[in-house]
Amino acid sequence: MDKNKRKELLEEYKQIKSYMGVIQIQNKVNGKIYIDSYPNLKNKWLTLKMQLDRGRFANAQLQKDWLEFGADAFTYEVLQQKESDEVTDMRWEQKQMLKPWLQKLQPYGDRGYNRPPKD
Repeated sequence: MDKNKRKELLEEYKQIKSYMGVIQIQNKVNGKIYIDSYPNLKNKWLTLKMQLDRGRFANAQLQKDWLEFGADAFTYEVLQQKESDEVTDMRWEQKQMLKPWLQKLQPYGDRGYNRPPKD
């Protein structure tokens, strides 16, 4: 590949916007939900499904239900997103975006897969 074409492709790549945000995975069988935030939502559902299919998802309860009910029993939804280039402190911003969703949806116990916050 010549230098000009490489430079052109690199500039195009830099122009692609990336989004951070909050997602929800819902079990359609029992109604339980899982809420989390990620610094890059691009192809996130594919990544999460791959982890779940391989039995390597961090949340043991969600992983168990995924194996029991199968992939078709779950939906994925982006609840909120924000352009990543607008953010200077990614971790702080993710926490700020996640908090109101956890408070609103209360995905704990019989309602969800998240662990209750430590007070």
